[in-house]
Amino acid sequence: MAVKKPAAVTTAYIREARSLTAMTVSPAFTETPESRSETTARLFAERAEAPDAGRAAIEEELVRINMPLARDLSRRFRGRGIADDDLEQVAYVGLVKAVKGFKPETGNEFTSFAVPTIRGEIRRHFRDLGWTVRPPRSIQETQQKISGCESELYQQLGRAPRPSEIAAHLGLELEQVIDALGANGCFAPASLDAPSLADADESVGQRLGELDPEFDLAEARATLAPLLAKLSRREQLIVEMRFFRGCTQAEIGAEIGVSQMHVSRLLARLVARLRAELTVAA
Repeated sequence: MAVKKPAAVTTAYIREARSLTAMTVSPAFTETPESRSETTARLFAERAEAPDAGRAAIEEELVRINMPLARDLSRRFRGRGIADDDLEQVAYVGLVKAVKGFKPETGNEFTSFAVPTIRGEIRRHFRDLGWTVRPPRSIQETQQKISGCESELYQQLGRAPRPSEIAAHLGLELEQVIDALGANGCFAPASLDAPSLADADESVGQRLGELDPEFDLAEARATLAPLLAKLSRREQLIVEMRFFRGCTQAEIGAEIGVSQMHVSRLLARLVARLRAELTVAA
């Protein structure tokens, strides 16, 4: 069962994020990411020493100067079925949460915590509203757990966590975590009107229903595999050279040390035997 966020907290964050969409970044904070990082570190140091009444103003300034980071992250999720303005607003919600939850005493930079927090908030939004093809509930719940722990692991490790580390932290199977991480394509699967990879002039939908000749070959391989496994090594080599490599009977004879005529007789007996065994199997 999906864990619901407290309504009061969620509403407060959304209200704060909506007020941020009307903000403009002040000229003082349109410099390079390096200068923004230095200013952010200074403000967090000031917040640690500020009284409770002054913390809100500092946090608002921290959000304001890091809004470009949130906008950049939201752009990476565009084109997946959710409006760009909504994505940007959700990214601001994640930024507000990152500012309120960041602990400078860990020794990590704010961006190492903010990036997974903002991404997690965007992914949660997709999980709740953005599915075009809805995966199983277990995958959705695992994605929710991953989004909730990524920012914490970023702070602990100082880098992006590996799937194995996420699985160990959550007490889940590695395959389950990998399946959840790979389910992002369900947000916006390819359109049937999109050009196919095989032919740019033909859409994916136009290729549906066509007979694939490889199906017959696959069935033949599956039927012959156990029969070929029973052949001797010499017989397997003859079959491989003749039917897989396309070698001539003379080339096969030179390889196994017999005449071309003898290879012809060997091939005839092999084919007859395989046909008989196929008939019995059928």
